[in-house]
Amino acid sequence: MSSQVNSKEEEEVAPLQRPPSPPLHTTFAARGLHAQNFPAHKPRDLRIPSPQAITHVAWSCDGKRLAGVGIDKITRIWTPETSMESRAATHFSGGHSDDVDYISWNPTHPELFCTSSQKDRRIVFWDARQSRHTQQITLKISPVQTNYSPDGRALIFTSAGHQLFFLTYGKDSDAAKEQWHLSDKDGSIVASTAMFNHVGDGIILTHHSEHSVRVMDYPTLTLRESPAAHVGGCVAVALDPRGRYLASGGYDSIVNMFDLSEWICARTISTCENAINALSFSYDGEYLAIANTGPYIDICATETSAPLHRVPALAPSPTVTWHPSKYVFAYCGQIKLREGGPPPVAVISLFGGGI
Repeated sequence: MSSQVNSKEEEEVAPLQRPPSPPLHTTFAARGLHAQNFPAHKPRDLRIPSPQAITHVAWSCDGKRLAGVGIDKITRIWTPETSMESRAATHFSGGHSDDVDYISWNPTHPELFCTSSQKDRRIVFWDARQSRHTQQITLKISPVQTNYSPDGRALIFTSAGHQLFFLTYGKDSDAAKEQWHLSDKDGSIVASTAMFNHVGDGIILTHHSEHSVRVMDYPTLTLRESPAAHVGGCVAVALDPRGRYLASGGYDSIVNMFDLSEWICARTISTCENAINALSFSYDGEYLAIANTGPYIDICATETSAPLHRVPALAPSPTVTWHPSKYVFAYCGQIKLREGGPPPVAVISLFGGGI
């Protein structure tokens, strides 16, 4: 994989602005932790010639596989510890009749995942140990984003019309085998993004035109909390693996860190100059990666909100995701066609050490 970013692209990335020093007791040194040396690493970029972007990347629950979708009807899965070359990817096809644009791995089984397509209106379930899909669900609406419950037996998804829907895993009868079924919940709840909490008894929702984050009990869907979050709409959320914080990002380029014990905004991160696309906590909750509409990924310290490093990216990334047990994250995007330049290229990138 190439680790070079040309100098012109590097010059376009503004340096991180340093805020005032945080309280001493919140620093890594005061808490007896060794801070990661992120500036010592360079991005590792895989370029795939394509007129389409890679739109989503995700790690399997054991961190051994990295999947990418978005270019076509194919899901590509790599084993990064072995190779991230294009030819090293395993291809999964036949489940979709149009472009695949989102993938979610089952949190309880490292071989199981589902893919979705807005164009063919399908959610397809797979087992990585076999080439053919295990189940295919055709919908009346276009699924945009999918998320499993912690036990892997429920799936929530949002539609292109910003509605919330549910799938559950179980039997229709005693004689039937377990399968995924569309829930009878009617899609009356509006949401652009949706995810379960760590326990599975609550869901966290955002809407691109709402200023607040909504937290609802599951399965009753009773509203529990609705803290104000962003001017101009909330578009991304992430849960700290330790259960201390919820991070939210919006069109206002701000990231808020909510204390989950009191549902108050404990800190605000304002280092980004662009609207936020996606957020992801490291496996230990100490670091937050921020993807935005600019050509870079910011890394901040969770406990202090201090900016630690700005990773130059070949293109703005719609997503970012930390490895489940290492200080490595993946992101993706597309290098646009420039007048007189080379054709557009889809990109999938890794940053950090350990792989």
